[in-house]
Amino acid sequence: MFRNELENHLNQLLDISRFQDYCPNGLQVEGRDRIHKIITGVTASLELLEAAIACEADAVLVHHGYFWRGEDARITGMKGRRIAMLIKNELNLFAYHLPLDIHPQLGNNAQLAKQLEFTETGRFGEQDIAFHGKLTETMPLSALEAKISRILAREPLVVGDPDQSIKKIAWCTGAAQSYFDAAIAQDVDAFVTGEISEQTVHAARESGVAFIAAGHHATERYGVQALGEHLAQRFEIQHQFIDIDNPV
Repeated sequence: MFRNELENHLNQLLDISRFQDYCPNGLQVEGRDRIHKIITGVTASLELLEAAIACEADAVLVHHGYFWRGEDARITGMKGRRIAMLIKNELNLFAYHLPLDIHPQLGNNAQLAKQLEFTETGRFGEQDIAFHGKLTETMPLSALEAKISRILAREPLVVGDPDQSIKKIAWCTGAAQSYFDAAIAQDVDAFVTGEISEQTVHAARESGVAFIAAGHHATERYGVQALGEHLAQRFEIQHQFIDIDNPV
């Protein structure tokens, strides 16, 4: 398909115009006009770009792209090397941040819920980015920790009583520890996100709401995969997800 057709479809599907974000969503670096194969990944690192070129891809689609608010605007150093590689190889870069977090079917939060069998009952936080809901069955925190570790293939950092019962749950992928107070206000038993801050440990202990830091990268692998699979099914293009390991 043509690049502009892909861009228009993605922008409409993810409804990017309604979001206030920290970076531009959509086509960030323009490459060749026709797209036959697309590589998806969490972050547009140099390693992902090299893998996409080795796979003879025409486009890379990620959650974490470039040109973040407040960063140095100069195209030098690491940023320069990445963008030079994209341009030299005529490789398109598409990036979707908050729109991919929030999409009700293909988004990171929706897809994490699918993986962990959470049922959404509502949303909260800035632009309704965070979800709350319930587990399929009540279980002790230790059992939920084991389930998350098994499914995400990463041991989470957990603050809470291993024996406490968990039924009501809130979650937000990535670095959403700042939403913990809002999650507590939803009267949940536990909050799942990617990262944790020092002060969050004390908030979890004093509130009695368990905090589970399951990994920024680990919690955000599924939305971009689902989006790539959607494109492959909808259009006659090839899709491959490449997971560049990240312990955070």
